[in-house]
Amino acid sequence: MNRKYGRPVASGLGILVLIYALLAIPESEMHLDAVVEKPVQSQPFAWKQDAFWRSLEDEFQTTRSLGCDAAQPRIALLLDDLEEKLQWLNNRFLPPHAVFYRELEAALFSTAPWIAACPEHLNAFSDLVTAMRIAVKRNSLHWDMTDHAARITLYRLLYGGRAAVEEVMLQASPQQSLPALVMGFAEPSQTPWASILGVRIHSGDILVSRGGAATSALIARGNDFAGNFSHVALVYVHPKTHLASIIESHIERGVTVSTLQDYLQDVKLRVLVLRLRADLPALIADPMLPHHAAEQALQRAQRMHIPYDFAMDFSDNSKLFCSEVASAAYRPHGIELWMSLSQISSHGLRRWLAGFGVRHFSTQEPSDLEYDPQLQVVAEWRDLETLRKDHLDNAVTEVLLDGAHAGEPLQYDHLLLPVARLAKAWSLLLNAAGRIGPVPEGMGATAALRNRWYTHLHHRIKQHLEVRVQQYESGHGYMPPYWRLVDMAQQIKLELEK
Repeated sequence: MNRKYGRPVASGLGILVLIYALLAIPESEMHLDAVVEKPVQSQPFAWKQDAFWRSLEDEFQTTRSLGCDAAQPRIALLLDDLEEKLQWLNNRFLPPHAVFYRELEAALFSTAPWIAACPEHLNAFSDLVTAMRIAVKRNSLHWDMTDHAARITLYRLLYGGRAAVEEVMLQASPQQSLPALVMGFAEPSQTPWASILGVRIHSGDILVSRGGAATSALIARGNDFAGNFSHVALVYVHPKTHLASIIESHIERGVTVSTLQDYLQDVKLRVLVLRLRADLPALIADPMLPHHAAEQALQRAQRMHIPYDFAMDFSDNSKLFCSEVASAAYRPHGIELWMSLSQISSHGLRRWLAGFGVRHFSTQEPSDLEYDPQLQVVAEWRDLETLRKDHLDNAVTEVLLDGAHAGEPLQYDHLLLPVARLAKAWSLLLNAAGRIGPVPEGMGATAALRNRWYTHLHHRIKQHLEVRVQQYESGHGYMPPYWRLVDMAQQIKLELEK
């Protein structure tokens, strides 16, 4: 029996070992060098204001100890000063390099710790920040959006304004905080509309959101101007039924058409509604242009399968990543979205993203669509619970990105490579049958393992960070500000590496 069956069994095991060994051969990464080494004409934005952030926390602590009754006169002066600055700006058009914008920014950040200590003034502060966003975007209509100064001014005020409001929100109780929905500018539209969570959404509107996955935070933060959003979707509203369809591209499925209910079921830490300005020449000529663009995008998505574009090549619409869904819909109608393209200049980060399949590092990032002067912010949804998750995810991501910038490799479990390659082969068969496999269409086995490793590391650091945040809150009586979250996450990463 041993002689009869032993040799075939041994041969079979040998074949399996050989197959495993062949499947375990790592792919060469030399082909990534040509992609990563392309010349870059940009550099990452950095606030370089660590001492200032610390001084704001000191001021916050001083104001808390002083008490809101005693702080009231100072808070009134600060809010009045901001309002006067905005009234002055509303009557002028200033170039992006005007000193006034830095003065406005300083007034904004200097007011924030006082409001954080006395959040009963949060609504008034938020209204002023919303008014500032509208005024600055109105000015930006006259700017050259390829000018680096214009980009920096918009980022410092729009991103900085949101950051200031959200730091205040995180110190407020649920009773004192802002409602989940904050309205922006009621840009008029003549296209069909539907009501979504208390907001009238028009056909052609763009929904920019932030997912709850670790890779969502990486998409939002992983470019030269770290942002708040990771996903873009286009809205189509049927003119007779007024039912909304959401056209979007998912890593797992490519371009899909979802109901509003399906769209809202996916985890979203925040959602922003953007709408084309009604006074754009193209819309003056045809006010229904946004509806026509959304309708054609819907028809194409229903007519054919459009894979996800991991390369992030917005010039080739045979595949679409999420931002391309919007830009490709509007381009045939003479609207070129993302007047200022996103740049990813960090060599280390480019190598990481290339490992995920990205091949284009001058592209259309979701967060940067907010800075396009052609668009108005109509509304934004966020609340304390999701905002807290957002900040923790961001802090962990900042630390991991620092590692990428420093040249740390994006790793993966080499022992799982044969399993991943078999899973990819199975996925290809499922994709051919119109089904979704365990490895997304267009993503290689190695990239899937890198994604797994990154997600696991992010989760480990975040778990420890949540514990330390709770300890900090118990000892100090308030949630640590963002710069402290980053310091905590950095310390945790160092401890896990020992």
